[in-house]
Amino acid sequence: MNTGGHFRNWIWDPWLLISQIVAMQGIFYASIGFWLMIYSLLTSSSLSLEPIFHSEGLYIQEYGGKRLFIAFLLNALTSALGLWLVVGRAKLCLDFTATMHFWHLVIVWTYNRSFPLSLSWWLLNVICITLTTVLGEYLCMRSEMRAIPVSLGPKAEV
Repeated sequence: MNTGGHFRNWIWDPWLLISQIVAMQGIFYASIGFWLMIYSLLTSSSLSLEPIFHSEGLYIQEYGGKRLFIAFLLNALTSALGLWLVVGRAKLCLDFTATMHFWHLVIVWTYNRSFPLSLSWWLLNVICITLTTVLGEYLCMRSEMRAIPVSLGPKAEV
């Protein structure tokens, strides 16, 4: 059966999918670690993994909470770059972002031994999911829509 004429036929490759999920989760935590390291250097605070996994400690009204909020927003932008580099398909950006944040929710839930109920935590995550997805889709679409050069060689004279 000829399946020619279809752009980018999708083939089920579970190892590729799993490796992309693991890579995106790694990018997510490495980049938030990087931004929190910058945050701790700017505020002269101690380095800790607590802000990543603690769901009740984000108070946007406080100065430190605003910087932490900004670190998570910068992480969303960095994660979007990761989507572009690792996944590269606009239609998969929401799936990978949702998966990344689902596993983050599971880890936070396990770390705190309770389901996150803080409105600011949920608001921050919804904003980050939205930013990561939209920017990731934008970057991937720019790559996907790039003109494909077609070279026919020198013109043949009749």
